[in-house]
Amino acid sequence: MVKIVPTPDWFLGKDVLIETFSFIILLVFSVLAIRNYKLTKNRKFLYLGSGFALIGVAQLASILTKLVLYYDIGPSQSIGNAIVTSQLFSSVDIFYYAGFFFQRFLTLTGLYIIYRLPREKKSLGDYLLVTYFILLSAFISKEFYYFYHITALFLLIMITDNYYRIYLKNKFINTKVLLFAFGLLALSQMVFILSQFGLAFVIGNVIELTSYAILLILIVLILKHGKETRPYGNNFGYVGDDSGKKRKH
Repeated sequence: MVKIVPTPDWFLGKDVLIETFSFIILLVFSVLAIRNYKLTKNRKFLYLGSGFALIGVAQLASILTKLVLYYDIGPSQSIGNAIVTSQLFSSVDIFYYAGFFFQRFLTLTGLYIIYRLPREKKSLGDYLLVTYFILLSAFISKEFYYFYHITALFLLIMITDNYYRIYLKNKFINTKVLLFAFGLLALSQMVFILSQFGLAFVIGNVIELTSYAILLILIVLILKHGKETRPYGNNFGYVGDDSGKKRKH
């Protein structure tokens, strides 16, 4: 039986709604970051915005692929159900595998950009990451699904560690919120590794939804207090590593 996504039958469609919500949040966050780059010319915000934008496009690719897979849409009417339920593997499967491939590739690329954001020199983690991508490419044909989540987990752990170190320096509220959101995203990837069990896939989606909801809270804080200059405020600049520019009380 060909099963491209490990979604339980009763959860079909709900994962699309979660990804749609995630796409909107990622798009807004990336726009805020890029807008802040235009104002400050700080390239870190450009990279942050680009990373989130790629992850957002990845979510969009997944949404479009699943809409065709789950529902009778366009020229691919009924093909999705046939692929999921039949034992046949035809050329049309390439469309679905390509869609999920781009979703995973763009997500990993976006996470890597965010990971590299505050780092000026290469570290052991960089070399391990490059080596891992090589191994991932070598085994991608058979174990792509699991290797994707393991790679995403690896990246998110390093991103979380980066922002934890930043938070220890600046103690900014927004950095703490972003740290918590990335930590939850890492946890969701740990759960997704077990997504061959339907319930684990659902739990992973719920955790991921929670992390993006936290990003939404961060966006609201930024929009509401974006012009504040007080220490530890909710200005977008307080999301990054600006500890050296901390204002006096």
